[in-house]
Amino acid sequence: MTTQVESGRKAQSFASRHAGTIAVLAGALLLAIVPLVGSRYYVSVVTQILILSIFALSLGFLMGFPKLISLGHAAFFGVGAYAAGIFAVRVDPNVVLTLGVALALSLLLALVIGVLSLRSTGIYFLMITLALAQLVYVASQQWVSLTGGTNGLVGIPRPELFALLRFDRTAFFYLVLILAVVSYLLFRTLVRSPFGRILIGIGSNEQRMRAIGYSPRSYKLISFVAAGTVAGLAGALWAHFNGIVTPSDLHWSHSAEALIMVIVGGAGTLIGPMLGAALIWLLESALSSYTDRSTMITGIVFILFVFFARNGIAGAAQSAWKMVRR
Repeated sequence: MTTQVESGRKAQSFASRHAGTIAVLAGALLLAIVPLVGSRYYVSVVTQILILSIFALSLGFLMGFPKLISLGHAAFFGVGAYAAGIFAVRVDPNVVLTLGVALALSLLLALVIGVLSLRSTGIYFLMITLALAQLVYVASQQWVSLTGGTNGLVGIPRPELFALLRFDRTAFFYLVLILAVVSYLLFRTLVRSPFGRILIGIGSNEQRMRAIGYSPRSYKLISFVAAGTVAGLAGALWAHFNGIVTPSDLHWSHSAEALIMVIVGGAGTLIGPMLGAALIWLLESALSSYTDRSTMITGIVFILFVFFARNGIAGAAQSAWKMVRR
């Protein structure tokens, strides 16, 4: 009897410690059957949500652990999209190469912006990231020969894999699903590592971490670059999915939308931003078919979460799970 009780406690402890990972893997298994039972429309919808969830996840990592609130995150998304699109149109649509170029350029841009912006903190950091990202936005409009200017970059082909496989709608869906799960596991591993513990300490009390010998700026820069690189991955997938990239993909409003996704989903968690991305996208897309006030309704939902559920969807789910355990 004692052994059974101990086994039950161990199972509950394992479930509580790995609840997010279990939920993500279970969700991925459920989503994997969408192409088998759903129409092409539903496959497209879930693909878009998964791409945006990767983007929201990258910003959620920054906001939740080193506590860095950026309004320039769309710059990495847009640069990743343009990099993948330009390479696919002018060189080769090989998905390994297009994603590799997008990751490299997003990493480089995140490094530059991080070095410049992390000299400041708080509202000053937020405003500097916004200003630098808007410079990238303006450059995408002015560099017509490369980006297509305000008309955007059009005619981006479907990705291929070394001329062996051309990704149709279903194959691309599974590629995005796999990369979404990998992105989550990557950030989860990072957060659970000693590096992640230091990030949490910096987010909680930066002065104390500096007093005991750590360099907060170095750790924040690494986390900023990691988040920017993953945002670039989301942008590259977005370019391949839509077949077009426009300067609006780099605009600060895109960063603000990701910020809302993180807050609604639950900052301080990894699964929360992904859930928030799904909810906000569904609200805006579904409501826009019935009313012109979809943006206003989304804003009201955001305000309700801020006032009555500050921990977001993930926090509400954790509270419900604790009640069930009791």
